[in-house]
Amino acid sequence: MLKIDTHAHYLPDRWPDLAAKYGDARFPVIHHGDDGRCRIYKDGKFFREIWPKTWDPAIRIADYARFDVQVQVISTVPVMFSYWAKGHQALELHVALNDHIAEACREHPRHYAGLGVVPLQSPSLAVRELERCMDGLDLQGVQIGSHINEWNLDAPELTEFWQAAEDLGAAILVHPWDMMGAESMPKYWMPWLVGMPAEQSRAACALIFGGVLERHPRLRVCLAHGGGSFPYTIGRIEHGFHMRPDLVATDNPRNPRDYFGRLFFDSCVHDPRALRYLIDVAGANTVMLGTDYPFPLGEQEPGSGIAALGLSEAEQAQLFHGTALRWLGLPASRFA
Repeated sequence: MLKIDTHAHYLPDRWPDLAAKYGDARFPVIHHGDDGRCRIYKDGKFFREIWPKTWDPAIRIADYARFDVQVQVISTVPVMFSYWAKGHQALELHVALNDHIAEACREHPRHYAGLGVVPLQSPSLAVRELERCMDGLDLQGVQIGSHINEWNLDAPELTEFWQAAEDLGAAILVHPWDMMGAESMPKYWMPWLVGMPAEQSRAACALIFGGVLERHPRLRVCLAHGGGSFPYTIGRIEHGFHMRPDLVATDNPRNPRDYFGRLFFDSCVHDPRALRYLIDVAGANTVMLGTDYPFPLGEQEPGSGIAALGLSEAEQAQLFHGTALRWLGLPASRFA
């Protein structure tokens, strides 16, 4: 059975050192140690170690083959968004990352599809790079953050981006980043355990209550990490919509629950009961395999969460590839 991992991160082993070029240590830089280890530094501090399977297409294909997963939809790591930077500076980094992703897709078309990254702090530049990703690099869409600095995803400044994404038929992967409350949660990895799920609910509510999905009905938006806390608190969100429409329904009068069936979700929830609930509330035709490979918070055995549900072959096919192909706008023959 064809299996497509829609949430797989990919980085080159080298990228432009913009921290040195622009004198700004906030840009992520990579250090290659004498011991062969590769470490990312940001703000002059160690951020994360990465390994050859982060950038080597052949190693990744072999790694996935152990779990009978054939296709990876690759996207960068959110630390590379650099939304805080000047638009043209972030674009310089994003162009290098997008070219690297496109190269893997060209060289291994049966095993890779790609999502680019664009400098959304400068929407006009973002639209230009989105067009290049779709028309020049033959990528399937872009990955974006759960917010753009002080803008939520319903910010009017982003309207031209949403219009372009709809017109171009770009798949959009919303990934949490720059987690809310991180400064007040310095211990226990809580920005990742608590902040990440909240960021995805923030993104979903902005897209819904802000009317973005209503104004752009052909958008194909996936919320990574199973939509974070959004699907699991939809009852509270809907209750608030009914009880205080004067606060909640100011920009869109439609019930937020109506957007299940429109939004896509990956399966990276780490609990078969949570995944069963997600399928029940969102529908199998909007849920698809996603692992957050190759990082520790990801599904360590790709596809194991779906396999644990005891679904029929037809239901498994929907989650393993049917939904993904619809989200990406690709035929199954693309990977034959």
